[in-house]
Amino acid sequence: MTPTGNGWWSVTLPAGPGTRYRFRIGDTAVPDPAAHAQSGGVHGWSVVVDHRHDWEAGDWRGRPWHEMVILECHAGLLGGFADLMRQLPAIADAGITAIELMPVGAFGGTRGWGYDGVLPHAVHEEYGSPAELKTLVDAAHALGVSVFLDVVYNHFGPDGNYLGLYATDFFDPAADTPWGGAVAVSREPVARFFIDNALMWLRDYRIDGLRFDAVHAIRDVAFLDRMAAEIRATLDAESPGRHVHLVLENEHNDADRLHPAAFDAQWNDDFHNVLHVLLTGEAHAYYADFADRPADRLARCLGEGFIYQGEGSPNHDGRPRGTPSAHLPPTAFVSFLQNHDQIGNRAHGERLTVLADPEKLRAATALLLLCPQIPLLFMGDIDGSETPFLFFTRFQDDLADAVREGRRREFAKFPAFADEAARTRIPDPNARSTFDQSRPEPGPQAEQWRALYRDLLALRRDRIVPYLAGAQALGAHTTGDAAVTARWRLDDGSILGIAIDLADVPAPLPELADPIAIVGDRFVAWIER
Repeated sequence: MTPTGNGWWSVTLPAGPGTRYRFRIGDTAVPDPAAHAQSGGVHGWSVVVDHRHDWEAGDWRGRPWHEMVILECHAGLLGGFADLMRQLPAIADAGITAIELMPVGAFGGTRGWGYDGVLPHAVHEEYGSPAELKTLVDAAHALGVSVFLDVVYNHFGPDGNYLGLYATDFFDPAADTPWGGAVAVSREPVARFFIDNALMWLRDYRIDGLRFDAVHAIRDVAFLDRMAAEIRATLDAESPGRHVHLVLENEHNDADRLHPAAFDAQWNDDFHNVLHVLLTGEAHAYYADFADRPADRLARCLGEGFIYQGEGSPNHDGRPRGTPSAHLPPTAFVSFLQNHDQIGNRAHGERLTVLADPEKLRAATALLLLCPQIPLLFMGDIDGSETPFLFFTRFQDDLADAVREGRRREFAKFPAFADEAARTRIPDPNARSTFDQSRPEPGPQAEQWRALYRDLLALRRDRIVPYLAGAQALGAHTTGDAAVTARWRLDDGSILGIAIDLADVPAPLPELADPIAIVGDRFVAWIER
């Protein structure tokens, strides 16, 4: 290869689709860091990909953001892209309007969550080929279902990260993340690498939107704004009128990032955390931030978006967290009762179906699906699944030992795992059984849960979504220690109201002449004209 300055080397060779290639630096053979496919894993050969595809839903322009009801999926647990495609009709029939794939970029080992990727442009081999991912996206679009993808732009995983050997400036020595070295997005080649990655998914695979993982671990906020602006400008010029959505995960609760020219919404952990306290009574670790006056905190979440808007957080050593968010529309927040983190980061991966009172959980589900914030579900929710979702990997040798022991140490601070014997019962992330146990199976009350989701999502589709684009919160207040009433003005001038009570002995719900939904004796929703 010929040096071209500033550390770049190049060569031009005939290499048609399917050609396998890699680079040799000294005595070390390395994959292309921007490979679009791999053969033999992240330590193997890179493969030239032909991105031409016969799209059947070629006129698909996407769905507007306010129509989203998102189902988070792990492609590997659901059998890969081909098997997931066969499940799409049932997903669409349930009322889901979007699926969100956990990261599909190539990572070390055959199985994992995907957040330790090292070749972010390459589709993970175990899930299927680039063509199969495109076929999945095309099939979803034919059913009116959008496809989102979770992407990780804050670090690289430990297995197969060859960039550290020959491009040390790709990483920021002054910064770190809990998962590994931070990438130096303030440097132009690094910023270009990730912006091009985002554009690849949105262009070549016709992905409808991206969820950017843990951007609080990216120190350069200007990079986030630049990336969003370039994505918007590029795709608006290439495909006018196409709906493309950008969503953040951001522990900082930074409302300044949330506006139409930048990011559509943020995952609202505050919604999950306070409802988890109300449903389970758990108050350890980060739930301690929400254990005091949880009903007041839920009211603030429904009325203003974030619960923490600059207040000191006990879990953050009293440091202020968040910025004011009451000015934002409710659709700027993605709400959830469960997701991969909130289940899988538990030692035994328990779902709320085995942690919470069923009637309380049904009421919370109604709140999730009928309040104007964008609802996100986790695979298995609709079927009332009781199978765990565990943390799993497939590392080898010393790295496998380090991950196993590191996970056990992580839980040593929890009272239930204070003794070593309890920690040894935490499932080994590298065991095949840990992966197999995590496949979502229908629960014993699957039909009842399916009916609840079907009815509530039909109600959301028909009575709320058509008037949601301009919705505004009118406020929320507590009516008991675990009870809240909230109201929103919809775009047609009508008012959507909800009342929920998660107390062990609920008080009587408001008596209404024409409620649109009643779930047990704990939840009611209505529309005022």
